[in-house]
Amino acid sequence: MYLEEGQKMNVVEKILSASAQGQMVRPGDLVTVDVATAVMHDLFFIKVLWREPLKVLHPDRLVIIFDHIVPGNTPEMAEAHQRARDFAQHVGIRRFHDIGIDGGICHQIIADKAYALPGTVLTCTDSHTSSAGAFNCAARGTAQLDMTAAITTGKNWFQVGETIRYEFESAFSEPGAALSMNARRTLCTMATELSAEFAVFEFDEQLRQFLAERGARPYTPVMPDANARYLDVRRIDLGVIEPLVAKPDRVVKNSVPVGDVAGIRIQQAFIGSCANGTLDDLEVAASVVAGHKVAPGVRFIVTPASQAIYLEASRRGYLATLVEAGAIVTNSTCGPCAGVSFGSLAAGETCITASTRNFKGRMGSKDAKIYMASPATVAASALRGEITHPSHFLAM
Repeated sequence: MYLEEGQKMNVVEKILSASAQGQMVRPGDLVTVDVATAVMHDLFFIKVLWREPLKVLHPDRLVIIFDHIVPGNTPEMAEAHQRARDFAQHVGIRRFHDIGIDGGICHQIIADKAYALPGTVLTCTDSHTSSAGAFNCAARGTAQLDMTAAITTGKNWFQVGETIRYEFESAFSEPGAALSMNARRTLCTMATELSAEFAVFEFDEQLRQFLAERGARPYTPVMPDANARYLDVRRIDLGVIEPLVAKPDRVVKNSVPVGDVAGIRIQQAFIGSCANGTLDDLEVAASVVAGHKVAPGVRFIVTPASQAIYLEASRRGYLATLVEAGAIVTNSTCGPCAGVSFGSLAAGETCITASTRNFKGRMGSKDAKIYMASPATVAASALRGEITHPSHFLAM
C-alpha cells in the first residue's frame, strides 16, 4: 500500500516512506528501504566475521573507516585492516579512511565529511550510528548480515516504531541560542542507550550551514507534518539542566546530580569516543585543567574523535594544556570506550568517563566500576582524584 493523500507523518516516518518509494508506513509495519550510505568499520573485516560479498551494487554509497583498533594491535587485526584495504581497492570504494590524518572514529568522520544527508537512510556496523540523526537522517547500527545486504542489494529493512517527540524550550545561556551540532550528535549518540531505533533532529538553518561548509551533496530536508502523530510529546527546559552522573552498570533511570556521588575515589578518567571527543569537548576539558595538575594515582586519558580534531586542538593549545596538567593524549580510536586496545580497568578500579557505556566489563574487568559524566565533570574529577562538580574549576 502506498502513501495516501493527506496522511500525516513525523520525520522518521517520512524518511522511511520516501526511502521505500512512497510506501505508506505506520508503527508496527515492516518496511524495506533504500540505503543511501553504508559505513563499515574495521571490526567488520575480522576473519571470523568476514564473508566476501558476491557482488557490490553501489560502491559510491559505501564508506570504510578504521576506528575501533587503530593502529592494529595484533597480527589478526593487522590482517583485518589489510583485508579492508584490498576490498576497497577491488570494488572501487573511494570513501576510504585508513590510519592517518583523514582517519578517526566513524561517527565523527560521518559528520565531518557530510556523509549523512537529510532525508536519507544511513547504516553502519556500529551500535551508536544514531549519532547521524543530528543531520536529519534516519541512521541505525546494523550487524554483519544486514550490512552485507546493504552492500549487495542497496537495501535494508526496519520495523517502524512509535515516535516520542522532544521539544527543547530554552537555551543554556544566551536567549535564542540553539544546541550546537556537536551537542545534537551527543544526544543522538546516547539515544542508543535508551533502546531508540532512531533519533532524528528536524532540519534548520544551523544544519544547512553546517552541511554547506562541508560541501554536502544535494539533499531534501524533512520536516514533520503539523498534525503528525506521536506516542508522547515531552518538553525539556535546557536552562535548568545541571551536570549529572550516570552510576555504574546501566544508564536508564540511573543518573543523579554530581553532588550525590561527589567524593567517590577514581583511578581513571577518560574523555573521548563518538559521544564526547569533539573540539568543543577538548576546549572545555582544557579550560578546566588549565593551571592545575591531575591528582596522583589517576590516569587521565584523552582521545580526540578524529585526527583532524587532534590537529586543530593542537594548534589551539588545548592538547598542550591537557598534557601539562598530566593527561595522556592518544590517537583517534575507540580504544578505552570499548575496552579493546588500551585504557583497560583492573578489578576494583573506578573510572569516570565521558564515553558511551558503563555496563559491567565495558572498559575492562567486570569488577571495575564506571561512572559516566560530561567532559567538564570528568576533567574536574581527574584533578581532585574523586568525582567532583566542574564548578570548582570552571565558571558555570
